[in-house]
Amino acid sequence: MIQFAKRLQALSQNVFADMDRAKTSARNSGQKIIDLSLGSSDLPVAETTIQAMEKALHDPQTHGYLLHAGTKEFRVAAANWYAKRFGISVDPETEVLQLIGSQEGTAHLPLAILNPGEIALLLDPGYPSHAGGVYLAGGEIYSLPLLAEHDFLPILTDNPTNILDKSRMMVLSYPHNPTSAIAPLAFFEEAVEFCRQHNIVLVHDFPYVDLVFDRSLNLAPSILQADPHKELSIEFFTLSKSYNMGGFRIGYAIGNSELIQALRQVKAVVDFNQYRGILDGAIAALSGSQTSVTETVATFKARRDAFVRALNDIGWQVPLPEATMYIWAKLPEPWQNNSVGFCTQLVAHTGVAASPGAGFGQSGEGYIRFALVRDPETLRQAAAKIKQFIDRV
Repeated sequence: MIQFAKRLQALSQNVFADMDRAKTSARNSGQKIIDLSLGSSDLPVAETTIQAMEKALHDPQTHGYLLHAGTKEFRVAAANWYAKRFGISVDPETEVLQLIGSQEGTAHLPLAILNPGEIALLLDPGYPSHAGGVYLAGGEIYSLPLLAEHDFLPILTDNPTNILDKSRMMVLSYPHNPTSAIAPLAFFEEAVEFCRQHNIVLVHDFPYVDLVFDRSLNLAPSILQADPHKELSIEFFTLSKSYNMGGFRIGYAIGNSELIQALRQVKAVVDFNQYRGILDGAIAALSGSQTSVTETVATFKARRDAFVRALNDIGWQVPLPEATMYIWAKLPEPWQNNSVGFCTQLVAHTGVAASPGAGFGQSGEGYIRFALVRDPETLRQAAAKIKQFIDRV
C-alpha cells in the first residue's frame, strides 16, 4: 500500500477544485453554466503583446531552456515599470526575480523562510496558495481575522507574544482577494514597523495593483513605499490581471535582495524559467502603452456597477467594491453558516457558479465571492437566476 506524506492532509481541500466538481456535475445534468467562481479574466491580451510572443515563436533561439541570465531584459522592464509607478529605484540584478505566475512565489517562499514548526501569519480569509506554501514547508499558520467592522484589515496588536516569538513571516495582499478591501499606506507603515519589531519577513501579494476603480487616488500602494530601503519586504506581481495574461503564467518578485536570492535558490531546484517568448510578450506589456490596462479597469468597473445594481434590485444588498474583480457578498438567511451548501446548490439548480467564503478561511464563512468575468448582460441574467433560487428556498 502506498504511503503518502502527512503534509498532503492539509492540502486535501481546495475551493477551486471543489467548485470545479460541482460545476461538472451541474453541467452533466444539463445546466448551462455562468461561471463566476474563478478570477480568470475573459478579456483578450493586447495585440502588441501577442505580436511579441508570435515573433519569438519563429526564432529557434527561444526554444531552449532559459536560465536566470536570459531573463535580464524582463527584469529590467519590471524594475523600470516599478520605478515609474512608485518612484522607488530597483536593481534588476539583485532585487527582481521572474516567476511562473506570482502564485509560484507565494507557494515557494515559505520553503526559504520557515523551518518546521515555525509560524506564518496569514490573512483569514485569504488566497489558498498562501496557506498551501506554508504547509509544504512544514510551517504552522496563525490566522489574522479580517472583519467588516475593521474594513477587512487585521488588528496586528491582537497577536499574542508566544505566537510572535515563533513567527517568521506575514503575508498581506491588498487590494484583497476575496474581500476586495483596500489598505492605505498608513496601514502598510504600521505593518512594516510591526515586522521590524518582531523580526518577521513581510510578504505582499499584489496582483490587483491596477484594478482600482478610482485611479485618481492612490488606493493601491506598494509595500515598498512603506519599506523603501527594502529591509524586510518582498512583493509579488503578476500580469494575469492587469494584462489578462493568466494562462501565460508570468509574474515576478521584487524587494529585499536576500529574500530574492533565497527564493531564487528554491526556484532553481524546481524549474528553469518561463518560455522566452512569453517574457517577450510581458516586456511589451510592461514597457508599451498602458491603454489596454485602462480599458480593462473600465470594463470591470462597468461590470461591477451592473452586477451590484442587479443584486440590489433583487433585494440582496452588497457594498460597491473600490477595487479588484470580485464582489464579496454576505449571504442571506438561512445560509449564513453554509456558504459551501449555498454555492453547490446554486450551481446545481441555476448553473450560476460562485466561490464559497469558507474556502478562503474560517472568517470567510457567511460570505460568497463572485468574479466579474462575464459581460453586464450575463451578470444581470445571473442575478435573476439567483433570485429564483433564493425565492424557492
